Amino acid sequence: MTRALVVIPHLVRMFVRTRMEYRGATILGWFSQIVAYAAIYSAIALILLRFGNLGGWIWPEMALLLAFHLLAYSLGASLSFTQFRDMEEKVRLGTFDAVLVKPIGPWTYLVFSGINIGYTGHVLLALGLMIWAIPSVEADWSLGTALFFVAALVSSASMICALMTMIGATALVWVKSNHLYSVFFGFWELARYPLNIFPLPLQILMLTFAPMAFLAFVPVAVVLGKPVPLLGDWAGAACLAVGPLFVLIAMAHWRWCLRNYQGAGG
Repeated sequence: MTRALVVIPHLVRMFVRTRMEYRGATILGWFSQIVAYAAIYSAIALILLRFGNLGGWIWPEMALLLAFHLLAYSLGASLSFTQFRDMEEKVRLGTFDAVLVKPIGPWTYLVFSGINIGYTGHVLLALGLMIWAIPSVEADWSLGTALFFVAALVSSASMICALMTMIGATALVWVKSNHLYSVFFGFWELARYPLNIFPLPLQILMLTFAPMAFLAFVPVAVVLGKPVPLLGDWAGAACLAVGPLFVLIAMAHWRWCLRNYQGAGG
């Protein structure tokens, strides 16, 4: 554990230096991401300004939902997406075997030797939109609410990191798992919108098997005092618990996949 804590800053520093070698291209990438997301959010804003609300959510409330969605995703994905997206390629080519003989744990090495600073554009846009939206919505911003907001953000980001870890780890047993990212991002797109606009079966699905409602809708609805389908008064506790719960599940899944890893040849 102590060795890992010493090595992690060096791994992060080396990766960031390699990415900043082409500083202009990196900054251009951040800017292009900001423009791409801003265009999507502008379209949603125009629709809401034309029709008034979406499922009872007006534009400032939707802006807070979108900002929370993007920020929680970015924080979780920066520790997991690019690292585990390439897992099936590592398994197929046998390069994951080299990771297993590193002097630190394979999860720690994969995550911190590939921490993705490419999400900086996402974070900047999300923070800017959130700073504008928070004073624009009707919510009781007490100390308790602020602490809940931050804790819920950490829980949501942890859930994203855990889900992506599990998808990547699955490649250790199935060899291929990238198709699961398509399922993930399908529900991730839906999680941008209020859960109550979807039919009941989809609401149940997004609160259980594909828990993307906890990414942004449930915590933001709790802060705004809006009803949460199916969960009711348990929504606040549920969105704080979902992150740690999925971390524990991901840890168990990762260890099981490692124990059963036999390479691409079986």
